[in-house]
Amino acid sequence: MLIGLAYDLRDDYRALGLPEEQLAEFDSPETIAELEAALSRLGHRVDRIGNVRRLAERLVAGDRWDLVFNICEGLSGRSREAQVPALLEAFGQPYTFADPLVMAATLDKAVAKRLVRDHGLPTAPFALVAHPSDIARVDLPFPLFVKPVAEGTGKGVSPASLVRSRRELERACAALLLRFAQPVLVESFLPGREFTVGILGTGARARVLGTLEIELLPGAEPGVYSYANKERCEEFVRYVLVDDDEARAAAELALACYRALECRDAGRVDLRSDASGRPQFLEVNPLAGLHPTHSDLPILARKAGLSYDALIGAIVESAAERAGLVGTSLRRAGR
Repeated sequence: MLIGLAYDLRDDYRALGLPEEQLAEFDSPETIAELEAALSRLGHRVDRIGNVRRLAERLVAGDRWDLVFNICEGLSGRSREAQVPALLEAFGQPYTFADPLVMAATLDKAVAKRLVRDHGLPTAPFALVAHPSDIARVDLPFPLFVKPVAEGTGKGVSPASLVRSRRELERACAALLLRFAQPVLVESFLPGREFTVGILGTGARARVLGTLEIELLPGAEPGVYSYANKERCEEFVRYVLVDDDEARAAAELALACYRALECRDAGRVDLRSDASGRPQFLEVNPLAGLHPTHSDLPILARKAGLSYDALIGAIVESAAERAGLVGTSLRRAGR
């Protein structure tokens, strides 16, 4: 197949003067090169497109691809991850991963938690603080955990996210409201084990790839899988493939949440257990990072015995099957 590669490159936005934390969800040149190489080794021709504006220019000019491999996170707005899928759908262009509705709903963690809860699946009690005046109406027992409602890669998460008093809650929420200009999600703190579950496929054919437990090493910011710990995970985090009763419960819940939220092709579900060892849904990433050695999903795949090329191939196969390309365009790979 001819596969167009849509992505947000960190260097493109760094040139605009954006701070490093704001660039955290964007991709490095190494990620794009590794992804292009994997697709090429799988027999596909790859056309680098770039970000949403470049994609729009190409589509208007009449360019088309058998499939667009979309890893664009978007620059601004709580629906930023939906922008590329919406544009591709407007032009009838098949693409990988979730549709615009799912991308928007899952980026907003409060919306995702409501949807999961409405399916009868466990998630920690929560409140939303959109204005400092909302803090007084938070009626949850301490300790609590606070983070921006629509960010990824641990942005806005630090040891200060764990709050144990009304005063700490006010201080943490005020700082996040000012810094990120978006509501703050306030959740009951879950003191148990933390898991991330990798999933491949779509709908009834979705399957758990494996479950990683996240263990913080000496020198890490304590108690939280924070932005700093994620960015320097090679130093501060140990990822352990686990398969005990609690991990299997986490995997079962993750798959149910993934299906309930209608994610596609591949993704990652984050969970944490309560004091009784019962896993609870935290959030889902329907557009998981794909750096071969730094991103959680490829790390998980490798530990589960799936190579990077096999992971990328499974994503393409799932998307191609959804788009009705199996048996047609797939046979034209490398044309």
